[in-house]
Amino acid sequence: MPITLPENLPAFDILSREGVMVMTPERAMRQEIRPLRIGLLNLMPKKIQTENQFARLIGATPIQIDFQLIRITDHQTRNTAAEHMEEFYRPFEEVAATGEKFDGLIITGAPIEHLPFEEVTYWEELTRILEWTQSHVFSTFGVCWGGMAMAYHFHGVKKHMLDHKAFGCFRHRNCAPASPYLRGFSDDLLIPVSRWTEMKRDELEAAGMVTLLHSDETGPCLVEDRAHRALYIFNHFEYDSGTLKEEYDRDVAAGKPINVPLNYYPDDDPSRVPTNRWKSHAHLLYGNWINEIYQGTPYDLEEIGR
Repeated sequence: MPITLPENLPAFDILSREGVMVMTPERAMRQEIRPLRIGLLNLMPKKIQTENQFARLIGATPIQIDFQLIRITDHQTRNTAAEHMEEFYRPFEEVAATGEKFDGLIITGAPIEHLPFEEVTYWEELTRILEWTQSHVFSTFGVCWGGMAMAYHFHGVKKHMLDHKAFGCFRHRNCAPASPYLRGFSDDLLIPVSRWTEMKRDELEAAGMVTLLHSDETGPCLVEDRAHRALYIFNHFEYDSGTLKEEYDRDVAAGKPINVPLNYYPDDDPSRVPTNRWKSHAHLLYGNWINEIYQGTPYDLEEIGR
């Protein structure tokens, strides 16, 4: 089954050329099934790149997806054209005012790790969104800073600053092979990491969460928060093959101190083309998440949260 996207959204053409099945909302309305409504609360500066990354992953599943783009109401982005935001994004307050519900919601990361949560300009609205998910979303997926923000809001678990950036592709252990979210996963795997903060496994587990993927070098990666019907991933399965290279080249050009991303370029040589060794597990994880939503969400969206 395809993912439903507006035909003039850049992701429509990009995913079509990649062989991902996409359809227009008009065509989707003629289907005799209920698509899953999946929202993306996009907090990243490069909105279009992030849209493409997540649409690619959830669009590869065999279930029809109605993909909705959501933004913080009063926060103005400086890295994406206002016309794009106006045409394709809905402010959260508008979504909330309609009372509509979602089968799933992805909350992305944001490059604001150095700030205490309460000092983020849109923290108050984000906490309203997180509370709203408990009655209006069947399953929420927090990514990187978004996952840390959820763990902090719901459980008071703090993030910790690192003395250097965790940057590169790191090996992770499958800590819960029986988890439905890890169906088809290897015992160990490589995942892109790019962050200045971490969360501690013992603190997450003391708060009642379950560690699914963990790295000896960079700590917990994927945790399940059953009490809030949520998954938190602190690393970046959604990254394209060249995303770490873009980050590295950007910092080098700006004269910022940055190490070559570990285990990313062949022989750690940045003059060589990086290899993607995480894509299959990325599709597995998001496909498993979508499947778990499909198996459990009510057919009547209005029953979510009741």
